[in-house]
Amino acid sequence: MANPSHFSLFFISLFLLHPPSISCHNSTTLYFSKTTFFLDYQTMLNNLKIFIYPPPIQSQKLQNNNHSNSIFSLFHNSLLSSNFITHNPNQATLFFIPFPPLPRRSLAHHLEHLKATYPYWKPSLGVDHFYFSCNEVGPSFNREIVELKKNSIRVSCFPSPAREFIPHKDITFSPLLSLPRALERVPTRFLGYWRFAKVESSVGLINALRNDPEFLIESELSSEGEYLEGVRSSKFCLFVYGNVEGMEGLTIALTHGCVPVVITDRPIQDLPMMDIIKWHEIALFVGSNMELDELKSSLINTRDNGKYEKMKRLGVAATRHFAWNESSPQPYDSFHMVMYQLWVRRYAIRYASWEV
Repeated sequence: MANPSHFSLFFISLFLLHPPSISCHNSTTLYFSKTTFFLDYQTMLNNLKIFIYPPPIQSQKLQNNNHSNSIFSLFHNSLLSSNFITHNPNQATLFFIPFPPLPRRSLAHHLEHLKATYPYWKPSLGVDHFYFSCNEVGPSFNREIVELKKNSIRVSCFPSPAREFIPHKDITFSPLLSLPRALERVPTRFLGYWRFAKVESSVGLINALRNDPEFLIESELSSEGEYLEGVRSSKFCLFVYGNVEGMEGLTIALTHGCVPVVITDRPIQDLPMMDIIKWHEIALFVGSNMELDELKSSLINTRDNGKYEKMKRLGVAATRHFAWNESSPQPYDSFHMVMYQLWVRRYAIRYASWEV
């Protein structure tokens, strides 16, 4: 049976691309259902159990090398030291299939081996299984890979590979964020800040904003100190969806009270925790074809009608869910939010058996 919240993801993504008017909303909560979230979170802590399959023997060294100091390594180490692990597969809520980046043929052989060795895939066709992959798995006519991609929960980096994210079942890691030490407040001198990448699709808008004194525009070559100063001294921080380097700064912007403005040419379906958090309450989403005057007018209206202060406050509050605590995971941090999203997807849709 599918969790009803999964069916709303498509409509949420459409809402983010075409949000309602920028006027203030009556709702001031960060969550779609605050009561449900906190109650279900506690249930998850008491009941979620994960069984981990052994990784491919011939690639354990490759796995360690590929994931060293990465977000996966952080997640994996946190999982191994958590109370979610069970060594009894009969007690498992979900099954984790760890594997490094592999050629499709090697991945197919590994999946065949797991299915032949363990009896836990067949009853659900992999719906109660999950795996991690930030790389494109790619198209395949192999039955094992098709079932993995269609049925199993994929945990991916944000933004996820194009056309490989299935909203009703897949989730994305939050970009790495360690909560910063308390910093002295600085005046917000700019309406907007944009640290653009070398290859940016909105070149025309960048050039237009350069000539506007209310905007601070810097290249990705600026130092981290300059970047942080730009974020802290601006009310809005601009990002182009799909630019990995740029989107990593989204959580930094939220942390320092710079409301994110995400420029996109299509509905976004892979925002971290997008079925839990009301992203439209902490960020603005604008079309990539928006003209400078229209963009600036939207930002000014948001700033002047009281909406900005609410978005800023909720955005700062949301950062507790984006923080990765390397020494020890904390309640409601990014690790626990990933576990919670896995928990609510344990009843995801199962596709029919696929025959060659």
